[in-house]
Amino acid sequence: MKVGVALPHYDFSYPDGRPADLDATVAFARRAEELGYDSVWMSDHFFLDLSRYGGPKGRSKSLEAITTLSAIAVETERVRLGTLVLCEAFRHPPVLAKMASTLDIVSDGRLELGIGAGWYEDEYRAFGFRFPPTAERIERLRETADILGGMLSSGRFTYEGRYYRVEDAPNDPPPAQRPRPPIWIGGKGGPKVMRIVAEAADGWNTVWRWTPEAYAERSRQLDRACDRAGRDPATARRSLGLYTVVGSDERDFADRWERTRRTAPIDASELRREDFERDALAGSADDCVARIKEFEALGVEHVVCSFGLIPFMVSDEEQVELFARDVLPRVR
Repeated sequence: MKVGVALPHYDFSYPDGRPADLDATVAFARRAEELGYDSVWMSDHFFLDLSRYGGPKGRSKSLEAITTLSAIAVETERVRLGTLVLCEAFRHPPVLAKMASTLDIVSDGRLELGIGAGWYEDEYRAFGFRFPPTAERIERLRETADILGGMLSSGRFTYEGRYYRVEDAPNDPPPAQRPRPPIWIGGKGGPKVMRIVAEAADGWNTVWRWTPEAYAERSRQLDRACDRAGRDPATARRSLGLYTVVGSDERDFADRWERTRRTAPIDASELRREDFERDALAGSADDCVARIKEFEALGVEHVVCSFGLIPFMVSDEEQVELFARDVLPRVR
């Protein structure tokens, strides 16, 4: 089992209000590497409105994913660098292939390339992108996956799709990883998305709140999609992001849970602990180990922890160290 961390890179990411600027984000990634985490991951929102999660209205600040990961790459040596996930509409696919290749070279072969169909309409419109219907966004995601797979694994590539076209496009120098960096498709995993995973990607990622039972049912959809595509389901990799609150024991967890809930940048007054424990990575270190092993038995090979109640925040930095000390050695 591999375990990574969702990087705090928004201005709501720390409860004490400090800015998640470039220096802080790079420093957090270095610390995650020192603690033994396998990967660090960035989202791909140019801003987020916390009112979507029950917080105050307003557009948060955020660093851009690929350029920030390039900065992290030169300041780290081992930790893998993931996108969770890039919106396919924000970068023309063959240009994204070139950017991904360069980041893989800069990081000496540590890129985990996650892409998704996009969902945040306000963001599209604010930055001048048309927001297509869901079906079209998924079709565009498929074409993007095809182009990335082709360009990242060959010197020249030609593609004629409904939305994107590539004509004898070179991708030199190639990425450091051979045959190419892993491509992950992010999403809840409906039939159309699972078909893209089965036919055009290395794996499927989903986030942030999942019970083992719900995950097992959705994972079986991927198995069926692989069967229809003539692919061994065991070759389709699976990663899972989870909200995480951990304590050294039950009493410590109870204390940390209350602090996390009280200092969250959203209204969490009605969020019950038992509900959170059901579909997050929450409890004592023993509880977290047991839950990770449940997901491992369902085929998950990589867990990404977001240490708070909303994505890409760290409500309690001590938890990041506690998790590394008391959980990581027991799930590998």
